[in-house]
Amino acid sequence: MKKKGTRKWKVIGFSILGIFVLGMAAFGYEYYQLQPKNHFSSVPVVGAKGSSNSTSADEKVEVKTPVFNVLLIGSDQRKGDKLGHTDSMVLVHVDLNNHKYQAVSIPRDTRVHLDGYGYTKLTSVQYIKQATDGSKKGIEAAVTAISEFMGVPINYYVETDYWGLQAMVDSLGGIKMDVPFDVKLTHPWYAENKNKLISKGTYSFDGKMVTEVVHERYSLKNGEYGRQQLQEEALKGIAKKALSPSNITKLPALVKTIPDFVVATNMSTSDMLSLGLSAKNFDPKTQLVYQQIRGEGKKLYDDILKANNYQIVINQEQVKDIAVNF
Repeated sequence: MKKKGTRKWKVIGFSILGIFVLGMAAFGYEYYQLQPKNHFSSVPVVGAKGSSNSTSADEKVEVKTPVFNVLLIGSDQRKGDKLGHTDSMVLVHVDLNNHKYQAVSIPRDTRVHLDGYGYTKLTSVQYIKQATDGSKKGIEAAVTAISEFMGVPINYYVETDYWGLQAMVDSLGGIKMDVPFDVKLTHPWYAENKNKLISKGTYSFDGKMVTEVVHERYSLKNGEYGRQQLQEEALKGIAKKALSPSNITKLPALVKTIPDFVVATNMSTSDMLSLGLSAKNFDPKTQLVYQQIRGEGKKLYDDILKANNYQIVINQEQVKDIAVNF
């Protein structure tokens, strides 16, 4: 009996050991697959250089190194609405080999040509395509328009709205954000913040206040360009908090909450995990180069609205100088 009992426990012991080994092997394989050089060996192309139509979201291209472009979009779509404008756009060139990031903000009022419609603002492309062809075609049309404007392919896009941004920041427990100049909230989302003044400085903000600050542009000396600076600071704060050593182990759980604050994306959960793990200990001072595209504001005819409105005309040579790094 004693020998049989010993054999029984040996069998159980070997079974547990086998399960442990298999588990470690699976974990090792998953970790291997999440390494950028393995995971990002092929990437999708939503907007392709020189193309007039959006590339299929299912189409992928092989890449030798984990280098690609990500478009971050902020929509002004409100809760319950089916349509929204592309309100903010930041294109990021991600180089995971060297842990370097080039980012450029694109003005929402940039004058562009939309096939079949004529000249309009970049912010209107998504709205009009959503109205005629649905949400997915709307976001892909916006991505393609930005790709053609910048003259570079776009591989991934992530779209959120102000409510999503608020949820994102709150899921991190708030962020530290540098406010580079005084901000008066003239058009807040929340009535109690009307005309609130936030002086230049560094703050610990919750999602609600981050949302309020990055929405403001009317009271700023540089208008839209000032708002882009505020959005840059918010993105830095989010990245630093999410990718800090204390939070990197929580990244898988955080990624699972992404549907709570992302309106649309072509990035998978594993895409986001791989990107996040490779960007741990993100330091914007040494790893990020940020630029703005300046233009001349004019009253011009909008072929969609059938009326004159404010548009920004961009010098394409300036765009080419920036795009050479993307």
